This record gives sequence, C-alpha cells and structure tokens, in this order.
Amino acid sequence: MTILVTGARGRVARTLIDLLVRQGTHPVRAASSKPEALALPTGVTTVPCTLSDPATFPAALAGVDQVFLYAAESQADAFVAQAAEAGVRHIVLLSSSSVLAPGAADDPLAAHHATVENALAAGPVPATFLRPGDFAGNALQWSHALTATGRVDLPYPESQGAPLHETDLAEAALAVLNAPAEHGTRAFHLTGPHTLTLREQVDHIALATGRPLGVNAVSREAWKRGVAGYVPDEFADALLDMWQGNVDAPVATTSTVEALTGHPARTFAQWAEEHAADFR
Repeated sequence: MTILVTGARGRVARTLIDLLVRQGTHPVRAASSKPEALALPTGVTTVPCTLSDPATFPAALAGVDQVFLYAAESQADAFVAQAAEAGVRHIVLLSSSSVLAPGAADDPLAAHHATVENALAAGPVPATFLRPGDFAGNALQWSHALTATGRVDLPYPESQGAPLHETDLAEAALAVLNAPAEHGTRAFHLTGPHTLTLREQVDHIALATGRPLGVNAVSREAWKRGVAGYVPDEFADALLDMWQGNVDAPVATTSTVEALTGHPARTFAQWAEEHAADFR
C-alpha cells in the first residue's frame, strides 16, 4: 500500500508527505530529481525520479499502490503506461483550474495540464484530478522585492483571484488518497474562500508583518523584462493575459476544500500570518 509522492521538494508535496506520515497508515516514498536534497520525516524512503526521464520510472513505481503526481507533459503517456505495468491502482494528479477556462486549448499554461489529464483519462489507471486556481504561496515570489524595498512591481494589481493555502490542497489530496474507490475518476476544482485582488494580497502581508508595503503598477513590458530568464516568454504572456482578464471578472470560489477535508478553506490572511517572516 505504498504511496509515491512525486515532486517531493515542492511545498504541496512536502506538506502531503508530513500529513501521510502523521496519519501513519501507508508507507510513503518520496520522489525527486535530487533526493539527496530532501529533508524528510523518519521512515520516508526516497527515490530518484525525473518526470521527464522514463528511465527513472520503474524503480520509483515498484510496489506502489497510489501516486500523487505532477508530471512533465512530454512523458505523461510513458508514466501512465509504466504505472499500469507496476500495478498502481490510483493516481491523484495536481492539475490546474486553467483547463476549465474558455480558450484553454490555446493557453500554454492550460495546455500543459490538459495534456497530462488527457493521458491519464485515456489510460487504464483510475485518476483523480485536483484543479486548484491561484496558490497563496505564489506570493512568495514577491518576498525579495517587499523585503528589500517595501514595494513590488505588478502589471495588473487589481487582478482578482481566490488564493488557496497549500495545506488545504495537501489535505484535499490526502482525503482523495484515503478514499480512492469513492473519488475514482472525479475532478475537483479547489479555491480559497475569498476573492482578492493582488493589491489586497499585498495589504494582508503588510498587516501580518507590521510593515508599510505597497505596489508599483508597471507595464506588461516592464514586468516581462523583470522576469526575463526566469519565466519563458510564452508563459509570461499567458500569465499577463490571465491577470488582465481577471481585472473586471471576479473569480468564482468553490466549497470543495470543505467538502473533502471537513473544514472551511484557510484564508489568505492566515497564510500571510504564517509566512510573515518571509517578508520582513
């Protein structure tokens, strides 16, 4: 009944590993391209697994019953095939709600996730899709600027989202892993409890830190220059288009977190309080 958690250096996967260990009902195997860099609870085994390299799949999947997956789209078919061969009974995919948006087929961000979803849907292993929207943890990208200058450059500060706490996402994944027969081949759209603009998120961080923090409204071009070398051009354009589209369109929230976990989704204000030290 071993559960394989891929992408074990990520915040969601790492939180899920802690939850699984605390629960103590299944052996946990953590997969990463750099397993030597992982600091994990006692009892968690590690395995090298690069999701763009099928040669690393057999050892990672051997003896595994369920998988928490964030896959590279180029090798999604290979992962599904090898998971089936290894006897995996259920896969929980960390996807994205971008696949639900109009025009998703032409959006490189959405297309990445849709490719993996399609590979799983066509395969023989039952798969559950978790489709979160904005992650509260995305705000950590602002930590350097806010710490150094007290301000962050944003092209669309009034863009709206419903940021989701990473612990809520991990707890939702745990609930699905605990009931594979119930959740089978379902898809879940997960959001935080409230719609907030990017500017309002910065305001919550300011309250949590006790520091005066603000936003510099910049052009699309200026923002792209600032992330050049970190964000590929096509993904930068997709993000900009998404933010622009959400300026006058409140993002719908869902009650999926509560339905899966039994408690309301955590607020962004709570996330900001927990991460205040990252912005001081």
